[in-house]
Amino acid sequence: MTSPQPRLYLQEVAPRDGFQSEAAFIPTEDKVALIDALSDCGFAKIEVTSFTSPRAIPALRDAEAVMQQIRRVPGVVYTVLVPNVRGAERALSCAVDEVNLVMSVSETHNQSNLRMTREQSLAQLSEVIKAVQASPVAINVSLSTVFGCPMEGDIDEDEVLRLADRFCALGVGRMTLCDTTGMAYPTQVRQLCERVRQAFPALELTLHFHNTRGMALPNALAAIEAGIDRFDASLGGLGGCPYAPGATGNACTEDLVHMLDLMGFDTGIDLPALLQAARRLPALVGHEVPGQVLKAGRRLDLHARPGAQACAG
Repeated sequence: MTSPQPRLYLQEVAPRDGFQSEAAFIPTEDKVALIDALSDCGFAKIEVTSFTSPRAIPALRDAEAVMQQIRRVPGVVYTVLVPNVRGAERALSCAVDEVNLVMSVSETHNQSNLRMTREQSLAQLSEVIKAVQASPVAINVSLSTVFGCPMEGDIDEDEVLRLADRFCALGVGRMTLCDTTGMAYPTQVRQLCERVRQAFPALELTLHFHNTRGMALPNALAAIEAGIDRFDASLGGLGGCPYAPGATGNACTEDLVHMLDLMGFDTGIDLPALLQAARRLPALVGHEVPGQVLKAGRRLDLHARPGAQACAG
């Protein structure tokens, strides 16, 4: 008799990571309705929005309104991205549960994406951490380009550990390792996860994968083998990085849940409710989304017998 698989905690990022790159503005009431639907699906955490400048990300210019209007479900952590102290102050005024801070391990990517050197990012985020630590709000730091940079190539694992150590020294207890441009592969993922877990056993680690090269799901399995139990994913596979040529978006939430359910993992996610939420996306964003289970159905969804047309292969 096989032993039960461990509990995994899934964190939905589409309302921020997915919507921020959409060309058309999604009305506030539609964002709120989708987040409310996601709140009933069983997620450990939902990334609601970003308190960045509306000029920088006009798609999320309604951050305060969304955060104030959503229905809070007990047990769900409602997190938001903040870039600086001003963003943190705006977020704290909306009673968020957690703030998420971002910088890149790659110097080139950090300067391209954030218009700052890594040392400048560290200084700015240190000020945010100090400001937030005076409140009961939790802090998560997301390290981008952990597994590779399209401008620099491979990233030295020691640099990842060095930055993780600097944030832990500032009192940060939660961290996300991000495959920002979809360059990770399973053996690399397992090795780095094992090193980070060994070096920082008290750190609550999340893995964030992109599906740029079709490896998001196998990379998630490799992380699980290394003892990781928290994963970001995006409804419909929305999102992506402008510095990843041909990017198709983040790990798709419903595809990840479908796979993990089949393998006997307890995700706490209601897959039918999740698929119902995903069906809203094409109309909301005005285009098809990358998710596969939404198109093909679950593995054992049965269909009527086809006609005479043969299916080769």
